[in-house]
Amino acid sequence: MKRILSGAKPTGDLTLGNYLGAVKRWADMSADQSREHFFFVPNLHALTSRPDPEELKRDSRAVVAWLLASGVDHEHTYIFMQSQISAHSELTWILNNYATVGELNRMTQFKDKSQKLGAEGQLVGMYDYPVLMAADILLYDADEVPVGEDQKQHVELTRDIATRFNNLHGETFKVPTPTVQAEGARIMDLQDPTRKMSKSDADLSGCILLEDDEKDIRKKIMRAVTDSGSQVAAAADKPAVTNLLVIMSVLEGKPIPELEQKYAGKGYGEFKQDLADLVVRKLQPLQHDFERLMKPGNDKIDKALEHGWWRASELANAKLGQVKELLGLM
Repeated sequence: MKRILSGAKPTGDLTLGNYLGAVKRWADMSADQSREHFFFVPNLHALTSRPDPEELKRDSRAVVAWLLASGVDHEHTYIFMQSQISAHSELTWILNNYATVGELNRMTQFKDKSQKLGAEGQLVGMYDYPVLMAADILLYDADEVPVGEDQKQHVELTRDIATRFNNLHGETFKVPTPTVQAEGARIMDLQDPTRKMSKSDADLSGCILLEDDEKDIRKKIMRAVTDSGSQVAAAADKPAVTNLLVIMSVLEGKPIPELEQKYAGKGYGEFKQDLADLVVRKLQPLQHDFERLMKPGNDKIDKALEHGWWRASELANAKLGQVKELLGLM
């Protein structure tokens, strides 16, 4: 059975971009019982920003709540917390010996931060982040890893590490394939459509959080920047309107050309009003389910994590045992 694995980092509230680019897609995928799906919360990765412990705990559970609220079938998929399976950390140390400094220096995220803030002050955890991600993937013999375009490079490194290990020690790891969603995988900031919508930005005026109330959602969409002219059409020289059309297309399940035809001759104001109505209509039921799941006494999150931990730990510990045996580790 083909195995699919992906994760959502618990750093602050999830955004509309996280939902359209990952969570909604995972919910759709989870209906396919011909494949084994693993969706995990990489809370060890979150430590690179040194989060407040209580906030990290709350945000980690919130990710699970959003997955469940969005329709991920936790009875036929496996949702788990990375930190509950120590094999992730142990395999990372082992795989550090199959990755090179040159490879990690070329990783875009670390390179960008180093250029902006200087390499000397960067945390080792940020530098070694891609190797932990490789361990996350290789423990489960994942066939496919759905990722955003910005994470594809890390999966390519994972493939290199797996191939290198296999060449030295025999076939041990499955070499995974990154899969990037063509439409809606990269939702851009509403105030700066050249940047990805991000929950880590200091200014969240261009970022719709899944927990935003109706008033804030409408305000952010109506104040979203637009391009010159008044035609509601997707084009390379109209990144702002293209981004808004992508959001509407994914939420409505309609192709962009059909939406362009619908709004032919109409202005940006009417288009943005309709988009705001659509986003509110789609998010409110999810928000209600999320609030119910997060209430004290609701044990659905814990039950989903227990179910996922059982299967994930079984696979991870078996793979780690195989690796240790090959390397002569007790």
